[in-house]
Amino acid sequence: MKTSQKFPWAGLLALAGAVFLSVTSEMIPTGLLPDMSSSLGVSEAQIGLLVTVFAFTVVITSTPLTALTKRWPRHAMIVGILIALGLSNALTAVAPDYGFVVASRILGGVAHGLFWSIVGAYAGHLVPKEQIGRAVSITLGGGTLAFVFGVPLGTFAGHLFGWRLSFAFLAGLMLVGALLVWKLLPKVERESDARPKRDRGVPRSERPAKVADATILAVVMVCLVAAVTMVGHYTFYTFVVPFLTGPMGVAAGDVGGLLFFYGIAGAAGLVLAGTVLGRRPQFGLIVALIVTGAAVAALAAFAGQPVIALIAFIVWGLAFGALPPLLQTRLLHTSSAAFRDTASALYTTSFNVGIGGGALIGAVIFDLGGLMVLPVVYIGLLVVSLVLVVVIGRMTRSARPVDAPVEPEPVSAA
Repeated sequence: MKTSQKFPWAGLLALAGAVFLSVTSEMIPTGLLPDMSSSLGVSEAQIGLLVTVFAFTVVITSTPLTALTKRWPRHAMIVGILIALGLSNALTAVAPDYGFVVASRILGGVAHGLFWSIVGAYAGHLVPKEQIGRAVSITLGGGTLAFVFGVPLGTFAGHLFGWRLSFAFLAGLMLVGALLVWKLLPKVERESDARPKRDRGVPRSERPAKVADATILAVVMVCLVAAVTMVGHYTFYTFVVPFLTGPMGVAAGDVGGLLFFYGIAGAAGLVLAGTVLGRRPQFGLIVALIVTGAAVAALAAFAGQPVIALIAFIVWGLAFGALPPLLQTRLLHTSSAAFRDTASALYTTSFNVGIGGGALIGAVIFDLGGLMVLPVVYIGLLVVSLVLVVVIGRMTRSARPVDAPVEPEPVSAA
């Protein structure tokens, strides 16, 4: 049931703002590795493991918490989650030692996992099915902008004023975001909300029998692709700052600017996903995976050649920027409406298995002195993802609908 026939721009932009804050909170340690390492007296690899701690907390808690809160109003939950994320960042800002930072990140991971179990399905509930691709692209645009502005600005502020101030400022923005969501995001009624009302007064023996959802296998396959892809990406991206300042020879003061341009390229990839590639998710995923792998290979092979390396770095951002919206759109089109909340929880779990697993693998390799092995691992896992996407295409071609063309609506730059 939709709350309005008009396209819910204000609500989706508020949701995109919440995504922006959540992703910035998740990834900001990657830009502040040297600062936090020096201040807390631990290695850069240990700071990188904060991403793993955050992500694995999501993996462990998101699905059970989604099940426990399935009857709770989603609108109020998003507001509460942003407040919890604000508290997590405030605690990180005042942390006296590394152990306290880990504890504060665990709190953030619990809130983040529940948030991502809600947000994708929420966008789908706000619009008709033919507009899901557009709604998802707008919502996930907040995540892209986190890489364009959130992480680079947090990195810049951390270098200039200290990493603690970056976390404190982010905590304040979380409270502002909670207020905007409360005011602007429409409430929705899900299928699971409506069913008890329809069944009221109907004898249990006369209610429709519950059967296993027919879309489960396809949903699991999409989640598997997301997990493998993210393992590869975060094996390398978690330690992109040491790669930029090491093999590429970029000055520390220029890292924020490069991450900014990487994010801009990711935003362009998001637009491509919502306009061109999103019409054929199967084809779009294949193209994005191939181009991402080629760009990372060029970056590793020509790290010492500034022009080639910078071009490869930007192309990497462009291609990878298209992958999350393509995966999320395919998930929502693959899943039945009744299964969307659970599908989103599974997707969140798989996505964060990828993030945490990638950061952990990257930390091990980085600690052993194998920085240049990271892009090789990334490329190998992209090949695995590509094979899985082809398999999914063959599995679903005769049955359906997963790769049916999506209405070619343009995605606003907003």
